[in-house]
Amino acid sequence: MREVAVIGGSRYFGKRLIDRLMAAGDRVTVINRGSSAPPAGAIHLIVDRNDENSLENALGSRTFDVVIDQVCYTPRQAEIARRVFAGRTRRYVMTSTVEVYEYEDSAALVREDAVDPRTVAVDLELPWGDAEFLDAHYGEGKRQAEAVFTADPAFPYVAVRVAHVLGGADDFTGRLDHYTDRIRTGEPIAVPAVNHPATYIHVEEIADFLAWTAGADFTGPVNAASHGVLTTEELCEAVAVHVPEGKTVFQSVEVGEASPFSFARSYGMDNSRATQLGFAFGAARQWLPQAVAETLGKDN
Repeated sequence: MREVAVIGGSRYFGKRLIDRLMAAGDRVTVINRGSSAPPAGAIHLIVDRNDENSLENALGSRTFDVVIDQVCYTPRQAEIARRVFAGRTRRYVMTSTVEVYEYEDSAALVREDAVDPRTVAVDLELPWGDAEFLDAHYGEGKRQAEAVFTADPAFPYVAVRVAHVLGGADDFTGRLDHYTDRIRTGEPIAVPAVNHPATYIHVEEIADFLAWTAGADFTGPVNAASHGVLTTEELCEAVAVHVPEGKTVFQSVEVGEASPFSFARSYGMDNSRATQLGFAFGAARQWLPQAVAETLGKDN
């Protein structure tokens, strides 16, 4: 039985990850602020991860084989985690994001070495505690968090750079609903003048990938994305199947006003490292219809 800690994990693919770990026989400790209870059988530690002393006290003498950090958004949070979990875990998996590549604009799918956390400057004095600032600097927060864990390694560490996630009836983002509403009413869907595709991953697939990563032994950044890219048009086609009375109308707008999942630059990740390490991804175009049906509540 492995001892596994999951920081966060109260919703979406975090819940699925915990279910997979427990089904595999792991003893899971869920660390969150108490917004929701973990599945029966998991240990629950209610604590604010931003409070270093409280986190350390809540952990007590506990040690773990793996820590999976679902909610590390800033270098400050990474600093606290690096100090508190040093000597407490044999492996640390941080859920990162495709947004770390926000300054890359390559027609080719982007590999992990496009953003080397060892070269990323860390600024702990930025207003990371301000929700509006953090929302506007999501990719930068993740980049700097990766840099903290990498610059002064306290344990074997992995950063899983997650593609845009689709699927599940519990998708809380409302991004596909945005398209549904506009297709139903015929309201224009705002897209950049040159609209680029992106890589995606199904909600069940990313839960599988994180559970697989927890049991592996590789380190460093790794891209997690299904095979193939999807365009806004393909997403809308999948949505329109469920809105037969609707009409899909696209309108070109300036950058910054575009709809979700429409991009003024290329947003694709190369998944060859994970594939070579042994994970078998699905094809985005194959699971897209089912993912849309799940999210829109049409899955029968």
